[in-house]
Amino acid sequence: MKRPAQSSLPTRRRERGVTLFIALIVLVAMTMAAVAMMRSVDTATIVAGNIGFRQSAVNAADQGVQSAYAWLGANVGGAAISNDNAAQGYFSSVAAGEAPDWYTNSTTWSNAFTLPLTCPATGANTDCAGNTVSYVIHRMCPVANCAPNATCGGITNVCGQTLSSTAVSGEGVDQSAPNFFTTPPATHYRVTVRSIGPRASVAYVQTMLRAQ
Repeated sequence: MKRPAQSSLPTRRRERGVTLFIALIVLVAMTMAAVAMMRSVDTATIVAGNIGFRQSAVNAADQGVQSAYAWLGANVGGAAISNDNAAQGYFSSVAAGEAPDWYTNSTTWSNAFTLPLTCPATGANTDCAGNTVSYVIHRMCPVANCAPNATCGGITNVCGQTLSSTAVSGEGVDQSAPNFFTTPPATHYRVTVRSIGPRASVAYVQTMLRAQ
C-alpha cells in the first residue's frame, strides 16, 4: 500500500523564515560594528586635535619665558629690581613654604603680566594659534621691597643665590692670593608662565633664572 506523498512546502517556508532571522541578526551586528568604528575614528581625531592644541600652548609659553627674561635683563642691576612691580608681574619676595597653587587658585594670576600678542591675520589679542600667554616673576627672597642681604624691618634679606668663586686673575684658584676676588652672588628668580589656548588647553612652564 502506497503512502500519500507529503508536501515539502511547509519545511521550505520554515527554512526561509530562519534565514531571514539570521540575516537580520548579521545586519544589526554589522551596523553596530560600523557605528563603533565611526565613533572610534571620531574619538581618535578629537584626541589628536587636543594633543595638538596642548603642544601649541606649550610652545606659546616659551614666548612668556623669553619676555620675562628680557624684562629681567633690562632691570637687573637697577634699584627698581628690589621693589614689587605688579603691573609687570614682578614680585620682589616669595612666600615661605610651598609654592602657590598655580592650577586652581585664580588669585595667583590676578597680577600676572599678559603678553600683548596680536595676530595680524585675525586681529585678536592672542598669537595666531589663539593662545593667551601671561607670566609671574618671583625674586627668591624672603623680604619684599628690600635689597639682597640688606636688613629691613629687623630681618636680613637672605635671598636664594649662587655664590661664585671663579678666579679672574693669573693666580689660578689660590684663594689666599691678595688679588683673588669673587664675582657678586647671582640672585635667583622664578618665572612661571601660563598659556591658555583653544579647547580649554592650558600649559604651565616654570624656570629659574639667575642674574647679578
